[in-house]
Amino acid sequence: MKTGTHQDCALTIAGSDSCGGAGIQADIRTFTAFGVYGASVVSAVTAQNTLGVCTVELISDATFQAQLEAVLEDLPVKAVKTGMLPNISGIQLIADLLGPRMNTLDLVVDPVLSATSGPQLSSSLALFALKRYLFPLARLVTPNLAEAYALTGIKITTLDEMEAAGHVFLDAGCAAVLMKGGHLVTSEAITDLLMTANGIVAFSHPAMPGQYHGTGCTLSAAITAGLASGQGLEQAVSAGIAYVQKCLQLSHQPLKGSIQLLGFTHADAQ
Repeated sequence: MKTGTHQDCALTIAGSDSCGGAGIQADIRTFTAFGVYGASVVSAVTAQNTLGVCTVELISDATFQAQLEAVLEDLPVKAVKTGMLPNISGIQLIADLLGPRMNTLDLVVDPVLSATSGPQLSSSLALFALKRYLFPLARLVTPNLAEAYALTGIKITTLDEMEAAGHVFLDAGCAAVLMKGGHLVTSEAITDLLMTANGIVAFSHPAMPGQYHGTGCTLSAAITAGLASGQGLEQAVSAGIAYVQKCLQLSHQPLKGSIQLLGFTHADAQ
Protein backbone atom coordinates (compact mmCIF):
# COMPACT_ATOMS: atom_id res chain seq x y z
CA MET A 1 0.00 0.00 0.00
CA LYS A 2 1.41 3.36 -1.00
CA THR A 3 1.78 6.09 1.58
CA GLY A 4 -1.17 8.46 1.57
CA THR A 5 -3.61 6.04 -0.09
CA HIS A 6 -6.31 3.78 1.33
CA GLN A 7 -6.23 0.04 0.80
CA ASP A 8 -9.61 -1.63 0.29
CA CYS A 9 -10.90 -2.40 3.80
CA ALA A 10 -13.44 -4.97 4.96
CA LEU A 11 -14.80 -5.54 8.46
CA THR A 12 -15.96 -8.81 9.99
CA ILE A 13 -18.27 -8.83 13.02
CA ALA A 14 -18.32 -12.37 14.35
CA GLY A 15 -17.17 -14.85 16.97
CA SER A 16 -13.66 -16.21 17.25
CA ASP A 17 -12.74 -19.83 16.52
CA SER A 18 -9.84 -21.16 18.56
CA CYS A 19 -8.91 -23.76 15.93
CA GLY A 20 -8.87 -21.09 13.22
CA GLY A 21 -11.18 -22.79 10.76
CA ALA A 22 -14.19 -20.48 10.98
CA GLY A 23 -15.32 -17.16 12.46
CA ILE A 24 -13.02 -14.16 12.76
CA GLN A 25 -9.90 -16.15 11.94
CA ALA A 26 -11.30 -17.56 8.69
CA ASP A 27 -12.65 -14.15 7.69
CA ILE A 28 -9.35 -12.30 8.15
CA ARG A 29 -7.47 -15.06 6.32
CA THR A 30 -9.92 -14.79 3.41
CA PHE A 31 -9.75 -10.99 3.28
CA THR A 32 -5.96 -11.30 3.06
CA ALA A 33 -6.23 -13.83 0.23
CA PHE A 34 -8.21 -11.27 -1.76
CA GLY A 35 -5.74 -8.48 -1.05
CA VAL A 36 -8.18 -6.63 1.21
CA TYR A 37 -7.24 -5.13 4.57
CA GLY A 38 -9.25 -6.88 7.30
CA ALA A 39 -10.61 -5.35 10.51
CA SER A 40 -12.60 -7.24 13.14
CA VAL A 41 -15.15 -6.82 15.90
CA VAL A 42 -15.36 -9.89 18.15
CA SER A 43 -18.86 -10.76 19.34
CA ALA A 44 -17.93 -13.88 21.32
CA VAL A 45 -14.95 -16.04 22.19
CA THR A 46 -15.37 -19.77 21.58
CA ALA A 47 -13.28 -22.76 22.57
CA GLN A 48 -13.83 -25.19 19.72
CA ASN A 49 -12.25 -27.56 17.24
CA THR A 50 -13.57 -29.96 14.64
CA LEU A 51 -14.77 -32.27 17.42
CA GLY A 52 -17.18 -29.67 18.77
CA VAL A 53 -17.73 -26.41 20.63
CA CYS A 54 -16.54 -26.59 24.24
CA THR A 55 -17.66 -23.18 25.46
CA VAL A 56 -18.95 -19.80 24.25
CA GLU A 57 -18.39 -16.54 26.13
CA LEU A 58 -20.13 -13.41 24.89
CA ILE A 59 -18.28 -10.12 24.73
CA SER A 60 -19.88 -7.46 26.92
CA ASP A 61 -22.15 -4.91 25.26
CA ALA A 62 -19.79 -2.08 26.22
CA THR A 63 -16.72 -3.77 24.72
CA PHE A 64 -18.63 -4.82 21.61
CA GLN A 65 -19.78 -1.23 21.06
CA ALA A 66 -16.31 0.18 21.71
CA GLN A 67 -14.77 -2.15 19.11
CA LEU A 68 -17.30 -1.24 16.44
CA GLU A 69 -17.10 2.49 17.07
CA ALA A 70 -13.28 2.42 17.05
CA VAL A 71 -13.14 0.70 13.67
CA LEU A 72 -15.78 2.84 11.99
CA GLU A 73 -14.26 6.05 13.36
CA ASP A 74 -10.84 5.49 11.82
CA LEU A 75 -10.87 2.98 8.95
CA PRO A 76 -12.26 3.44 5.42
CA VAL A 77 -14.51 0.38 5.62
CA LYS A 78 -16.09 -0.44 2.27
CA ALA A 79 -17.84 -3.70 3.17
CA VAL A 80 -18.96 -5.42 6.37
CA LYS A 81 -19.93 -9.02 7.03
CA THR A 82 -21.64 -10.37 10.10
CA GLY A 83 -21.38 -13.92 11.39
CA MET A 84 -22.15 -15.19 14.87
CA LEU A 85 -24.32 -12.55 16.59
CA PRO A 86 -26.16 -14.19 19.51
CA ASN A 87 -26.88 -10.92 21.30
CA ILE A 88 -29.98 -8.91 20.29
CA SER A 89 -28.65 -5.63 21.69
CA GLY A 90 -25.51 -6.08 19.58
CA ILE A 91 -27.61 -6.60 16.47
CA GLN A 92 -29.52 -3.40 17.17
CA LEU A 93 -26.24 -1.54 17.73
CA ILE A 94 -24.89 -2.71 14.38
CA ALA A 95 -28.03 -1.45 12.66
CA ASP A 96 -27.82 1.90 14.46
CA LEU A 97 -24.15 2.46 13.56
CA LEU A 98 -24.18 1.08 10.02
CA GLY A 99 -27.55 2.50 8.98
CA PRO A 100 -26.28 6.06 8.32
CA ARG A 101 -23.28 4.66 6.41
CA MET A 102 -25.11 2.40 3.96
CA ASN A 103 -24.49 4.79 1.07
CA THR A 104 -20.74 4.17 1.43
CA LEU A 105 -20.49 0.47 2.31
CA ASP A 106 -22.03 -2.92 1.59
CA LEU A 107 -23.33 -5.31 4.27
CA VAL A 108 -23.25 -9.10 3.93
CA VAL A 109 -25.22 -11.00 6.59
CA ASP A 110 -24.31 -14.63 7.22
CA PRO A 111 -27.06 -15.73 9.65
CA VAL A 112 -24.94 -18.20 11.63
CA LEU A 113 -27.07 -20.61 13.65
CA SER A 114 -24.66 -23.37 14.65
CA ALA A 115 -21.14 -24.67 14.21
CA THR A 116 -20.39 -27.34 11.63
CA SER A 117 -19.87 -29.76 14.51
CA GLY A 118 -23.42 -29.20 15.72
CA PRO A 119 -23.84 -26.99 18.81
CA GLN A 120 -26.09 -23.96 18.55
CA LEU A 121 -24.28 -20.62 18.60
CA SER A 122 -27.10 -18.13 18.03
CA SER A 123 -30.53 -18.09 19.63
CA SER A 124 -33.73 -18.15 17.61
CA LEU A 125 -34.53 -14.68 18.94
CA ALA A 126 -31.20 -13.41 17.62
CA LEU A 127 -31.97 -14.79 14.17
CA PHE A 128 -35.28 -12.99 14.07
CA ALA A 129 -33.58 -9.79 15.28
CA LEU A 130 -31.31 -10.16 12.25
CA LYS A 131 -34.39 -10.35 10.08
CA ARG A 132 -35.87 -7.21 11.60
CA TYR A 133 -32.82 -4.97 11.96
CA LEU A 134 -30.12 -6.11 9.50
CA PHE A 135 -31.89 -7.71 6.55
CA PRO A 136 -33.30 -4.36 5.33
CA LEU A 137 -29.74 -2.97 5.34
CA ALA A 138 -28.06 -5.96 3.71
CA ARG A 139 -26.68 -6.04 0.19
CA LEU A 140 -26.71 -9.83 0.54
CA VAL A 141 -27.84 -12.52 3.01
CA THR A 142 -26.17 -15.96 2.78
CA PRO A 143 -28.18 -18.65 4.61
CA ASN A 144 -27.53 -22.36 4.43
CA LEU A 145 -30.57 -24.63 4.28
CA ALA A 146 -30.87 -25.07 8.06
CA GLU A 147 -30.69 -21.31 8.62
CA ALA A 148 -33.18 -20.70 5.82
CA TYR A 149 -35.60 -23.14 7.49
CA ALA A 150 -35.18 -21.41 10.87
CA LEU A 151 -35.93 -18.02 9.32
CA THR A 152 -38.67 -18.92 6.85
CA GLY A 153 -40.28 -22.10 8.19
CA ILE A 154 -39.81 -23.75 4.79
CA LYS A 155 -38.17 -27.17 4.95
CA ILE A 156 -36.00 -27.35 1.86
CA THR A 157 -35.58 -30.63 0.01
CA THR A 158 -35.76 -29.41 -3.61
CA LEU A 159 -34.52 -26.53 -5.73
CA ASP A 160 -38.09 -25.25 -6.02
CA GLU A 161 -38.30 -25.06 -2.22
CA MET A 162 -34.95 -23.27 -2.14
CA GLU A 163 -36.37 -20.69 -4.50
CA ALA A 164 -39.57 -20.34 -2.46
CA ALA A 165 -37.55 -19.72 0.70
CA GLY A 166 -35.39 -17.18 -1.13
CA HIS A 167 -38.48 -15.17 -2.04
CA VAL A 168 -39.36 -15.00 1.66
CA PHE A 169 -35.99 -13.35 2.31
CA LEU A 170 -36.57 -10.85 -0.49
CA ASP A 171 -40.04 -10.09 0.87
CA ALA A 172 -38.42 -9.42 4.27
CA GLY A 173 -36.47 -6.54 2.75
CA CYS A 174 -33.21 -8.18 1.63
CA ALA A 175 -31.78 -6.69 -1.55
CA ALA A 176 -30.41 -10.12 -2.46
CA VAL A 177 -30.10 -13.60 -0.98
CA LEU A 178 -27.65 -16.37 -1.80
CA MET A 179 -29.43 -19.64 -1.06
CA LYS A 180 -26.59 -22.09 -0.42
CA GLY A 181 -27.40 -25.63 -1.52
CA GLY A 182 -24.52 -27.39 0.18
CA HIS A 183 -26.86 -29.80 1.96
CA LEU A 184 -28.98 -30.43 -1.13
CA VAL A 185 -26.89 -32.51 -3.51
CA THR A 186 -28.46 -33.49 -6.85
CA SER A 187 -26.58 -35.47 -9.53
CA GLU A 188 -23.32 -35.14 -7.58
CA ALA A 189 -23.54 -31.36 -7.91
CA ILE A 190 -24.38 -28.46 -5.63
CA THR A 191 -26.45 -25.52 -6.81
CA ASP A 192 -26.46 -22.12 -5.12
CA LEU A 193 -29.11 -19.56 -6.08
CA LEU A 194 -28.38 -15.83 -6.13
CA MET A 195 -31.80 -14.19 -5.98
CA THR A 196 -32.70 -10.51 -6.42
CA ALA A 197 -35.78 -8.63 -7.52
CA ASN A 198 -34.36 -8.81 -11.06
CA GLY A 199 -34.18 -12.58 -11.21
CA ILE A 200 -32.17 -15.66 -10.27
CA VAL A 201 -28.62 -16.69 -11.16
CA ALA A 202 -27.68 -20.32 -10.48
CA PHE A 203 -24.13 -21.40 -9.64
CA SER A 204 -23.44 -25.13 -9.89
CA HIS A 205 -20.25 -26.88 -8.80
CA PRO A 206 -19.14 -30.42 -7.94
CA ALA A 207 -20.05 -31.84 -4.55
CA MET A 208 -16.96 -32.67 -2.49
CA PRO A 209 -17.14 -35.79 -0.28
CA GLY A 210 -16.94 -35.37 3.49
CA GLN A 211 -17.68 -32.51 5.91
CA TYR A 212 -15.75 -29.25 6.11
CA HIS A 213 -15.25 -26.64 8.82
CA GLY A 214 -15.71 -22.96 7.95
CA THR A 215 -17.09 -23.09 4.41
CA GLY A 216 -19.93 -20.65 5.15
CA CYS A 217 -17.67 -18.13 6.87
CA THR A 218 -15.08 -18.34 4.10
CA LEU A 219 -17.67 -17.86 1.36
CA SER A 220 -19.35 -14.84 2.95
CA ALA A 221 -15.94 -13.31 3.69
CA ALA A 222 -14.80 -13.86 0.11
CA ILE A 223 -17.94 -12.14 -1.21
CA THR A 224 -17.42 -9.28 1.24
CA ALA A 225 -13.83 -8.88 0.08
CA GLY A 226 -15.00 -8.74 -3.52
CA LEU A 227 -17.54 -6.05 -2.74
CA ALA A 228 -14.92 -4.08 -0.79
CA SER A 229 -12.64 -4.12 -3.82
CA GLY A 230 -15.37 -2.79 -6.11
CA GLN A 231 -16.77 -5.94 -7.71
CA GLY A 232 -20.43 -6.17 -8.59
CA LEU A 233 -22.57 -8.58 -6.59
CA GLU A 234 -22.75 -11.38 -9.17
CA GLN A 235 -19.01 -11.14 -9.83
CA ALA A 236 -18.22 -11.21 -6.09
CA VAL A 237 -20.45 -14.25 -5.54
CA SER A 238 -18.94 -16.11 -8.49
CA ALA A 239 -15.38 -15.38 -7.35
CA GLY A 240 -16.25 -16.32 -3.77
CA ILE A 241 -17.69 -19.70 -4.78
CA ALA A 242 -14.63 -20.42 -6.96
CA TYR A 243 -12.33 -19.53 -4.07
CA VAL A 244 -14.11 -21.86 -1.64
CA GLN A 245 -13.90 -24.68 -4.19
CA LYS A 246 -10.13 -24.19 -4.34
CA CYS A 247 -9.91 -24.20 -0.53
CA LEU A 248 -11.93 -27.43 -0.40
CA GLN A 249 -9.45 -29.07 -2.75
CA LEU A 250 -6.61 -28.04 -0.41
CA SER A 251 -8.40 -29.11 2.79
CA HIS A 252 -6.68 -31.26 5.40
CA GLN A 253 -7.66 -33.68 8.15
CA PRO A 254 -7.22 -32.65 11.82
CA LEU A 255 -5.63 -35.01 14.35
CA LYS A 256 -8.86 -36.39 15.81
CA GLY A 257 -11.93 -34.84 14.22
CA SER A 258 -13.65 -36.18 11.12
CA ILE A 259 -14.52 -32.69 9.79
CA GLN A 260 -11.84 -31.34 7.47
CA LEU A 261 -10.25 -27.89 7.75
CA LEU A 262 -10.22 -25.74 4.63
CA GLY A 263 -6.94 -25.07 2.93
CA PHE A 264 -5.70 -21.58 2.14
CA THR A 265 -4.67 -20.02 -1.13
CA HIS A 266 -4.61 -16.62 -2.80
CA ALA A 267 -7.69 -15.55 -4.72
CA ASP A 268 -5.66 -14.93 -7.88
CA ALA A 269 -4.39 -18.54 -7.85
CA GLN A 270 -7.58 -19.93 -9.40
